Amino acid sequence: MSSALEAAQAEVRLGGKIIWTDVSLAIDPGAFVAVLGPNGAGKSTLLRVALGLLPLARGSVRVLGRAPGSANASIGYLPQRRSFDSSTRIRGVDLVRLGLDGHRWGVPLPRVGPDAAAERVRETIALVGAERYAERPLGALSGGEQQRLLIAQALVRRPQLLLLDEPLDSLDLTNQGAVAALVQQICSTEGVAVLLVAHDVNPILGYIDDVVYFAGGTAVSGTPGEVITGETLTRLYGAPIEVLTTRDGRLVVVGQPEAPFVHGERHAH
Repeated sequence: MSSALEAAQAEVRLGGKIIWTDVSLAIDPGAFVAVLGPNGAGKSTLLRVALGLLPLARGSVRVLGRAPGSANASIGYLPQRRSFDSSTRIRGVDLVRLGLDGHRWGVPLPRVGPDAAAERVRETIALVGAERYAERPLGALSGGEQQRLLIAQALVRRPQLLLLDEPLDSLDLTNQGAVAALVQQICSTEGVAVLLVAHDVNPILGYIDDVVYFAGGTAVSGTPGEVITGETLTRLYGAPIEVLTTRDGRLVVVGQPEAPFVHGERHAH
C-alpha cells in the first residue's frame, strides 16, 4: 500500500523566499502525525502543498499515490479554527451535512441521495461522540463541542487522509486531550491517516505515532522520541537546545530560539 503522503527532497518558495527545502518524509496509512515547528516555519504550508494549492519549487510530493490536488476527494481538511459566536444559529448536524453537499477547493461534490446522506451524517456524528448536542445551534456550544462537529464535517465523506490545521487552538487542556484521543480513535478504527498541525506537543504526546518537525528551513520526521531530542533540535535550529522531561511526562525545551511547545503564539505558514 502506498504512503498517505510522501515527499522527496521537496522545496517550497513564496515570493522568491525559501520556506523549506530538502524535506523528505513518508506518512503511513492510518498514522497519527503531529506537524510541529516555530512560527513561520512552514507547518501549514505542508497542508497546502498536499492539497495542490502550492506548487513545489523542487523535489516531489505524492498524496495517496497521486499528484497533489488529484486526490482531494479522498482528503478531509479542517483549516485553522473558525469562530462561531453566540449568534450563530446553524445547527451542528447542518454543519456536518455541508461536508457532503457543499463545495471544497472549488470542485462540486458528487450528489448523495437524501436517505444515504442523512444516515452518513448520523454515523459521523456518532463517530465523534457529538450526538447529544448535534441538533443545537453552533453558537450555543462550547469550543470543544464545535471542534468535534468540525472534525465530523471533514470526516463525513470517508477520507483516507485528514488534514487538521491547529484544531486544538483556543481549547483548554481537557478539551485538547479529548480531541487528541478522538483523532487517535479515528486513525485506529477508520484507518485514516492524520496530519495535525500543533504548536504544543504535550497535550497530544501520548496519542501520536510520529512527528514532522519544521525549523531552520527544513524538516525532520520520525517518532517523538527520535525527533524531539536536544541533538535533533540543536541541528535543526543551529543553536544549543536541551529537551527536559518533567515528572508528569511533559517536555520542556531549554535554549534559544524557543521551540513551539513552550509558548502559545499562533503560527503562520
